[in-house]
This record gives sequence, C-alpha cells and structure tokens, in this order.
Amino acid sequence: MLFSISNLSRQFKLRLRRQPLAVMGVVLLATFILCGLAAPLLAPANPAAIDLTHRLEGPTTAHWAGTDELGRDTLSRLLYGARLSLAVSVTVVVLSLALGLAIGGLAGYIGGWVDTALTTFAMNTFQSLPGILLAIAFAAFLGPGFTNLVLALAIGGWAGYARLVRAQVMAVREREYVDAARALGASGLRIFFRHILPNIVQPILVQAAIGMAGVILAEATLSFLGLGIPAPAPSWGSMLNDARLHLFDSPHMVLFPAAAVACAVLGFNFLGDALRDQLDPRTRLELGL
Repeated sequence: MLFSISNLSRQFKLRLRRQPLAVMGVVLLATFILCGLAAPLLAPANPAAIDLTHRLEGPTTAHWAGTDELGRDTLSRLLYGARLSLAVSVTVVVLSLALGLAIGGLAGYIGGWVDTALTTFAMNTFQSLPGILLAIAFAAFLGPGFTNLVLALAIGGWAGYARLVRAQVMAVREREYVDAARALGASGLRIFFRHILPNIVQPILVQAAIGMAGVILAEATLSFLGLGIPAPAPSWGSMLNDARLHLFDSPHMVLFPAAAVACAVLGFNFLGDALRDQLDPRTRLELGL
C-alpha cells in the first residue's frame, strides 16, 4: 500500500514537471465537477433567496463572494451555475457526438452519393455559418429553457463532430483488418462498431473535451443575451448580464462569474491538450510519458 502511494506520488510529480498545464486542467475540472455535483451541499444559502437589506455587498464572512442587486448570495449562485453548466455541456456534447457519429460514420463508411449528400447538403450547410449564430437563431426561435437551449447548441455543433468522424472513418475503412473482417462476412454495423470505431476514438475524445469548453462559453453567451435558462435559475451568463449596471460600484458581481467561466473553459482546453499528448504515441515518446 505504501509502495503504491509513493509510486503514485512519484508519477504525479513527474507529470507535473513535464505537463504542468495538464495537471492544472485536471485540478480545474475536478473543482468544477465537484462544485456542480455537490452544489446543494456546498452552497451556504438558497441561490434564489432575496435579501434587499444586504444587496450589492462585497465579499464578507457571511457572503464570501458578496451579493447581487437583489441580495442573493453570489457564491451559492456560482455553485448552482456550475451545476447548470455541467448539465448543459455534458448533454450537448453527448447529443452532438451521437449525431456526428451517425451522420459522419454513414458518410465515411458508405461513401458515394450518400457521402456527397450528407457532406454537401448537411455538413457544409451547417458549417457555413458560425455555430454560435446558429445557436442564437434556434434559441430565439425555440424560446428559453433547458431543453431548447440544449437543442439549439446541439444543432449548431454536431457538424464539426460529423466531419471529424467522416475523415477518420475514410482513413480507417481501407485498412487490412477491416478488409479481413469484410472478407469473413462481417456485417457493416459489426465492422464499424468492432473494428473502426475503437480506432478512431482518440481524436473524438480530444474534440469532445474541447467541445465541452465551447458549450460552456456558448451557454454563458446565450444566457447573457436572455436566451438561456430563464430566471430565477442561476446561470453564469445571466449573472454577468445582471452585473452590467454595477460594473464599477460592485465589481465582484462581474469578477466571480467571469473567473468561473474562464476556469471551466481553460480546464477543458488543458484536458483536451493533455489527451492529445497522451493518446499520440509520437508525442508521448517526445515527452517521455
């Protein structure tokens, strides 16, 4: 037991020295996930409780991150905002990745007119406009709410995963082991899920980690514009929107939500870089991992 603990400690120090950003990303993400999952336990107050006698207070022992214009505890709202951002980011990435795997896998594996139709009329159409503009348009059309927000972000983000999957499938489908499975009479679904998908999962994981950062930023943007989760649900974007009028007299209302968004986005970006380095044999050899 002592040997395993000392071994883990030695590996952690080695990783910290060779990949400090990766360790920082893991720490930031662990904090973000812990705050999101344990928000009801960690929050010092009800995030929707109004106390006008203590409105716009700075950080104190009673309110570690201050209060907003309605006297609501900022720290509690930050914790519940992390919970909301975590739920939205995971749901959107899973939904976008599922659509991307289905459409990109069909286009890359079948090829021919199916590839032309899906790539030209589906992927290129959705990628011709920035994803955030598509999300804003769909969110404005569908209206605010968790489900509509997830659908709007997924509609604007699936094409990137589909193009990545298509490229990876086209590179793998002509490998010898795929030809051998096809010669043995394996079905197309078996070949895809048993032989192709396990060999393209590495870049997909990296893209998913980076996509989580983009979803958190997009959710904050839509909530800032009033197209996200409606009040009184706490959201980092809506907190920043509420703080616009108090930027100079109560700067804590801006600093804490902005720092939360920045830390979450940096954490997922650092994780994506770490996964890329870990899953790439050449990079691992260069880093001595």
